[in-house]
Amino acid sequence: MRLRPHLQSTRYALAALAVGVTLSGGAMAKPVPAADQLDRMEQLPERLRGVDVAEQLGESVARGVRFRDETGREVSLGDLLDGTRPVILTFNYSSCPMLCSLELNGLVAAMKQIEWTAGQEFRIVTVVLDPNESPAGASAFRDRYVKQYGRDPGAEGWRFVSGSEDSIRAVAASVGFAYGFNEARKEWVHPAAIVLLAPDGKVARYLYGIEYHPKTLRLSLAEVGEGKVGSSIDQLVLYCFHYDADEGRYAPVAMNIMRVSSGLGATLLGGVLASFWLTESRRRHRPEPSSGDGTDGSSPS
Repeated sequence: MRLRPHLQSTRYALAALAVGVTLSGGAMAKPVPAADQLDRMEQLPERLRGVDVAEQLGESVARGVRFRDETGREVSLGDLLDGTRPVILTFNYSSCPMLCSLELNGLVAAMKQIEWTAGQEFRIVTVVLDPNESPAGASAFRDRYVKQYGRDPGAEGWRFVSGSEDSIRAVAASVGFAYGFNEARKEWVHPAAIVLLAPDGKVARYLYGIEYHPKTLRLSLAEVGEGKVGSSIDQLVLYCFHYDADEGRYAPVAMNIMRVSSGLGATLLGGVLASFWLTESRRRHRPEPSSGDGTDGSSPS
């Protein structure tokens, strides 16, 4: 189990601010004792405490939990896994004021840039976080993003399921997705993260944030698909590049690249890898979205 520190950047910012204030104050202000500084940096807003992802790689999602799908039909989560295609699992709700729409907009934008289609090479299951959501509300929620997607995922391609709070929390706990409820604002507070499940329902990958690079999404689906999706080129790239969870992208493995280059023409291999590196370089040089709007992946919905 690996705990993903979504709130670490906030703590670093607070630490930097504390140092800056101390330096600028000089002799005019007494330095804050080190123990007090640590306590202040470790404290988080009440609404964000306990909101994080504790990765459960290799564990099985809670398949037997019962829900109602967007048509009102009772289903178990296991019914939505066909054993042949990987599944993108998300946790969102329709009345979310901001974060859910940013997250799903980012997912749809990435899916539109890959040639694979939901319902064909992979599936999506959205668990509605609000236990008061009706199947009709879940259906309208689904229609909003299917229309934006612009491709027909089919009846089984993208499912929105709603259920009791116990059911929702059981599935969330099985993949390490910890969320809470802000009583004052009547909002569900949750991380910005999607979970990729292997065809057998095992937790295989986490992607974080509100933007998902199309190349990373495609390679992740090919990798967690256990060889059941993806081209030979995808398999070559996956051999030469391994996913770096800390960086959130695929990084080259020098030894594997050398092994492949000994058996392939340097021109062919160079073309494949140059295309991949160019795409990654463009991604890294894109302007970063502003972090002042509460969308850093650990903010309230």
